Amino acid sequence: MVIDKPLRSGQKVYAKGCDLVVLAMVNQGAEVVADGNIHVYAPLRGKAMAGATGNTEARIFSLCLEPELISIAGIYRTSESPLPPDVQGKPAQVRLSNDGQDKLLFEALNA
Repeated sequence: MVIDKPLRSGQKVYAKGCDLVVLAMVNQGAEVVADGNIHVYAPLRGKAMAGATGNTEARIFSLCLEPELISIAGIYRTSESPLPPDVQGKPAQVRLSNDGQDKLLFEALNA
């Protein structure tokens, strides 16, 4: 599913059974949810939940990672816990660790 308009506070998009690609900003208070991966080619300032049906292989990508909440397969982190400086406001991906500990990993994307 592809969304090409900015998502404002209160708006929610759910990509059932597929990946979600957002070509515009996800503002604070907006939600993007997908059963697969989420790609945001703009600032991600709202909530992003990938792997909504339990897909632990799902990932979230953003060109400017500043989320209120980020979640993969139910494992989440809120903005109350600051992101590492190497990914905050920068191009990054989020995935679950492969060691079975169900921990979110934040990795900078080197352009």
